This record gives sequence, C-alpha cells and structure tokens, in this order.
Amino acid sequence: MVLKEFEEEELKKLFKPHKNSTKADNGQVTIIGGSELFHGAPIFALKTASRIVDMVFFSSPEPSIKGVAEKMKSKLSSFIWVPFEEIEEYIKKADAILIGPGLMRYRGETEDRKQKTENRKVWDVVGRKTKEMTERLLKEFPNKQWVIDAGSLQVMEAKYISPKAILTPNEKELRLLFGAEVGWRLNESSNASVPSGYGPPVGGPSEDIASRQPSPRQIMDIAQKYDCIIVFKNIETFICSSKEGVVVKGGNAGLTKGGTGDVLAGLIVALAAKNPPFLAACAGAYLTKKAADELYKKVGFAYNADDLAEEIPRILGEYWR
Repeated sequence: MVLKEFEEEELKKLFKPHKNSTKADNGQVTIIGGSELFHGAPIFALKTASRIVDMVFFSSPEPSIKGVAEKMKSKLSSFIWVPFEEIEEYIKKADAILIGPGLMRYRGETEDRKQKTENRKVWDVVGRKTKEMTERLLKEFPNKQWVIDAGSLQVMEAKYISPKAILTPNEKELRLLFGAEVGWRLNESSNASVPSGYGPPVGGPSEDIASRQPSPRQIMDIAQKYDCIIVFKNIETFICSSKEGVVVKGGNAGLTKGGTGDVLAGLIVALAAKNPPFLAACAGAYLTKKAADELYKKVGFAYNADDLAEEIPRILGEYWR
C-alpha cells in the first residue's frame, strides 16, 4: 500500500476565523493531562492551542498541577484552570478534547522495569488511575471529538476508542495499544521489539530501523476496525482513517526532543475544534514539520518545544491572511 503525500494546497481548506467573529466562534478546547513527574507536557499543548482557538480549558487529576498552573498564569494567561471535579462540564462545552499528555503509567522507571514492561501493559496505582479516568471519560462522552495522546494511549484498552477520535502514538504507544493487531512480539534475547513478518529480530547494531515499523496497511486496518484516525509519529508520519491515508514528510532530528509531541497534540486538538478530524490531523502533522524545518534553517537542531510552539502560529498565520 502506498500512501499519497499530503500537499500544502490542502491547508487552504482549513477553517479561517471571520473578521466579524465573536467569542467562542473560533473554537473551544479542553486539555486533560499532567502529573507530578510530567507537569510540563500539557503546558506545551495548551501553549500551542491557545494561539489558535478562542478558549482553552485545562485540568488535571493530579492535585499538584493546580499550583503549576497558577504559577504559569503570570507568563501565559490564555487558558482557564478547571478543578478536576468539574471536568465533565467543560468537556460538554468544548469542541474538541485532548487527553493524555503528561499522564503517567507508573511513578518510577528503573532499567529492569523498562526492559520487562516495554512491550506490554504494566502499571502501578498511578497508572490504574490514569486508565480508569481515561476510559471513564471516553465512555461517558463517546460523541465528542477526542484527541488521545501519550499516557492515555499507554494504559487504555482499544475498545474504548471513540468514533472519529484522533490518536497520536509513537512506536511504543502504538505497540502498547494495538500490539496484537500489528503483530508485535518480544525478542527475549535482546529485549527488543519485532513486528512478526518483518524479518530478523531487532537489536543488532546494523539492523535497519525501518524493518521494524508497522506498515501503512496495518495502520489503516486498525483505523478501519476502530473507526478512528491514527497519526503515527515517525521519520515519515503516517496518518490513516477508515477511508484514506497520507504520509507527511519533512521534519528533522530536532523533533525528537521532549515536548515536541505535546506541541503536535495541542495543534491537532485546536484544529479539530473547527475542522474535519482527518484534515486537522494531517494539517497538524504538516505544520509541525514545516515549523521544525524553518527553525532548522535558523539554528540547526538547537531548538526545543518552546521554540516550536512559537513558530507554528507564524507558519499557520500565513494561511490565514
């Protein structure tokens, strides 16, 4: 299966705020994430989303995040902190909801635990709370436009995926959520992951990285089964729905830095508030990579997620003029 390449011309289809817009005409999103360990992740997402939609509501099941959010207000005021006990009301009023950035599967990670749990779902009490919360909200609001990322992808069961939900997994998260369906197995001698049918075990220094990646056909089959949209983050990003698939090229090694995936998730949820979900997913991936390439022209790989969150609105703004 060959995916068509996403074309820049498609960005002209994106919703453009009308000059006579009033409050809430241009979208509202809710972001749920953050933890004691990963409190910065949802901040990258809301920093990006707040530049695109009219309102961003932010909440976390982790009590300590409230203090972080209050301190953030002095530098970034474009969001509303929501007590988690009120989250349902803000899900109802949101046009799209992002869940998962910064949520934890387990509190600590040793090398021994990492090797033993890399390819299967293992979590402690923190992870169980993430799982229960994620699945409860997805089940309670199946008709909302969800973007599911990071911690939520690592703990949830695939049966809770809402129709037309946008999933943004990296290789590890795709394996954890859909392991059996993409044929992953564990090479016990090397603790490396191998998709069955993809050649020799992974782990040697000369092993071709591309040989262990799930194929576009596998990803589209999963998207069809669950009626969702999958944004598989890799050197080339595959985006598949139940009906179509595209590849987004470009980008550079600066996108491997922590927080850049949270920026992408924040961009996608903002675009999904006022655009068809497949277009939002494709445009989000394209704009993120284009912003990364623009930053590379200026500073090489010496940029971070904050820089990316700043550059994306400038790139998007070119299509809104």
